[in-house]
Amino acid sequence: MKQLLILSTMLIMAAQNVAAETPKDLDQLLEQVKKERVIEQQQNTQREADFIAANEQQASLLAEANAELVAEDKRTKELNARFNEQEKQLAEQQALLDEKSGSLGELFGTVRQVANDSRAVLESSMVSAESPQRVDFLTELAESKKQPTIEELRQLWLSLQEEMTASGKVETFTTPVITTSGNVEDKKVTRIGVFTAFSDGLFLRYLPETGNLVELARQPVDRLRQVVEDFAEAKPSEFMPTVIDPTRGAIMALLVQTPTLKERIQQGGWIGYIILILGAIGVLVALFQFLFLSKTGLGVAKQQKQTELSQKNPLGRILSVYSDKLAQDVETLSLKLDEAILREMPKLERGLMTLAILAAIAPMLGLLGTVSGMIETFQSITLFGTGDPKLMSGGISQALVTTELGLAVAIPLLLIHSGLSSKSNRLIQILDEESAAIVARNAEKQHVQSV
Repeated sequence: MKQLLILSTMLIMAAQNVAAETPKDLDQLLEQVKKERVIEQQQNTQREADFIAANEQQASLLAEANAELVAEDKRTKELNARFNEQEKQLAEQQALLDEKSGSLGELFGTVRQVANDSRAVLESSMVSAESPQRVDFLTELAESKKQPTIEELRQLWLSLQEEMTASGKVETFTTPVITTSGNVEDKKVTRIGVFTAFSDGLFLRYLPETGNLVELARQPVDRLRQVVEDFAEAKPSEFMPTVIDPTRGAIMALLVQTPTLKERIQQGGWIGYIILILGAIGVLVALFQFLFLSKTGLGVAKQQKQTELSQKNPLGRILSVYSDKLAQDVETLSLKLDEAILREMPKLERGLMTLAILAAIAPMLGLLGTVSGMIETFQSITLFGTGDPKLMSGGISQALVTTELGLAVAIPLLLIHSGLSSKSNRLIQILDEESAAIVARNAEKQHVQSV
């Protein structure tokens, strides 16, 4: 095949050389045409030979391909037959496995479910802060696709038993703690079961996401903190009360979120401060009047027991009218006693009207704060909608806190006003009784003298 290609190439080059010669006369032209014809016949012959050779080669290749196709068809049939046979054997083996497994399939599902549930419990447990690696086994068992072994079942039971045992123990250990400033420090931590953990008198919260203990950003009241401090300093054989959260942090989180008295007052806004100022004014007025009435009452009681008149108490000043020589007749004496009593009454009733006004104004200011808070709430709803309740909490807090402050100020002021009014009325009644007794004695004397 290669020789034929070389010969064809030589013939073409010869034809080109002949064609390149330019004939000089007709004889040379005739001779050149004959040569070209011979060369063309040789080229056609060569091409025909090349085609026949190539055809024979293609036929050979086609025969080989047909032979390979027949062999592959035979092999495919054999593989299909073997595949069907193995499928049949696999189905038989699977049926045999299911038959012999029995309840092991249900056991496998139960073990995976228990391992998954236990993993969730142990991940959120404070015990994991001391032993964080114990969750790895439950994770592998819950995600396993194989039947659990006897050893794995024992390890599962042991993990649950360790959690139950740890829930009834008080342990002290050293572990990294995230402080409120964001720093990580190694601290001595006391853990009470799976409920509460504290360090240096500060309550801790367990973060399952990171496996760390973190100090509460806001601690409970000092009374509870003092309880855990005393518990941490107690001897091992000593019984001490302590604080536990059976919800594993939920109640503690709500407890620390409860606003203090100062925060509640701040939620009331400027109206709340006005109510408190009015309440303080009322308390000062009531305290001053209470001290004055108490001192006056002691003076009146002392004056009732002695004959010597004193100008330092209302009763003494009223009784001194009887010694006035210009007031010996009954009518004049009665008028002068009434005048003296009227002169003493403003002092005895001083501040009572102020307390009554403050007690009436306080709930009205609370109502004003409620209206202002609701207006603010509706403005927040208009701007931001109702998707986020925190945006409305400010107005609602003001609406409720101001009402609470108004009632908290008004009710005590009403009680104080009632008490001071009763005390004042008792003193006025004593003055009326004593003046009436003077008039009666004077009238009796005049009647005796006239007889």
